[in-house]
Amino acid sequence: MANPRSKLIAVTARDAGLVGCTRCTAVWPMDHTRCGRCKAPLQSRDDRSLSRVWAWWWAGLLFYIPANVYPMLITRTLLEEQESTIIGGAIEIALYGDIPVAAIILFASVVIPLSKFAAIAFLAISSRRGTRVPGQQRHLLYEAVEFIGRWSMIDVFVVAITSALVQLNVVASVTPGPAAIAFALSVIFTMLSAQSFDSRMIWDQIEGDERA
Repeated sequence: MANPRSKLIAVTARDAGLVGCTRCTAVWPMDHTRCGRCKAPLQSRDDRSLSRVWAWWWAGLLFYIPANVYPMLITRTLLEEQESTIIGGAIEIALYGDIPVAAIILFASVVIPLSKFAAIAFLAISSRRGTRVPGQQRHLLYEAVEFIGRWSMIDVFVVAITSALVQLNVVASVTPGPAAIAFALSVIFTMLSAQSFDSRMIWDQIEGDERA
């Protein structure tokens, strides 16, 4: 009789000779090259995944720098022209007394993007070199990055709405600055970096350690 306390090792789809479609989740034998349901290419592991992750990651980081250096909004009135960066605009809003609004801007424009860069880099490095962080927590981190990605364009939307509303011809006008384009590109490249990551690699080293 088998010992009920003996350690059980789960059999993965790859061990069973199966491969799952990442688009429609259908499962097929390993010798299939395309999904019979959605015709997407089938691949047990994407060997070039990390290369694409780092390429998009660096592109996003490079565009994030000018997004914080150059002005996000340019306000023109009869008397003056004022340029506001992301951080400078948040500080100015805080000085006027709207501290919660300034905190939201800093959180959405600085804390979240930097956290996404750090999280994607950690996932990519840990999938290659290993880490003591459990696979469940790393997978939750990956899902959090994927979820936050859809809300990362909120700053660009605010700039677009503000520019559309504040157009008083000669009296005053608000136009997007060069930082708006840089920030939008940084967000897009960061989202592509996260989507390029093959989350199945999170579990490969764990399964290898269990079999050791």
